[in-house]
Amino acid sequence: MKTPKTYPIEKTEEEWKASLDAESYRILREKGTEYPFTGEYNNHFDEGTYVCKGCGAPLYDSSSKFDSSCGWPSYDAALGGALEFIKDTTHGMVRTEIVCANCGGHQGHVFQDGPTPTGERYCVNSASVHFQPKEK
Repeated sequence: MKTPKTYPIEKTEEEWKASLDAESYRILREKGTEYPFTGEYNNHFDEGTYVCKGCGAPLYDSSSKFDSSCGWPSYDAALGGALEFIKDTTHGMVRTEIVCANCGGHQGHVFQDGPTPTGERYCVNSASVHFQPKEK
């Protein structure tokens, strides 16, 4: 029997449901996805940091965000050590799922088709992150 992975932030499903709105719970805890072009941060380009909506861990700096026209917020890099990368073979595809390394919350997937020098496109659900503006 495989032992489930543990993360620094652990909550019961009831605690997750109490701390998240229904859409964020569906995405972060049930590995859902939002409809393209509907997320709050798809066309958001202010300066600051995107943090995990589940635990508040910093995940992406706004300087790595770009318009990929894919319908979801896209970044060409994550902050060092912020994410865990998991092979995902669901839906008849082979992809790399990205989850918060602090709480295991599903963020989306990373693809090797980005137009920036990193060649990566972190395709993230708006409902899985919260934006913290840069302090002036």
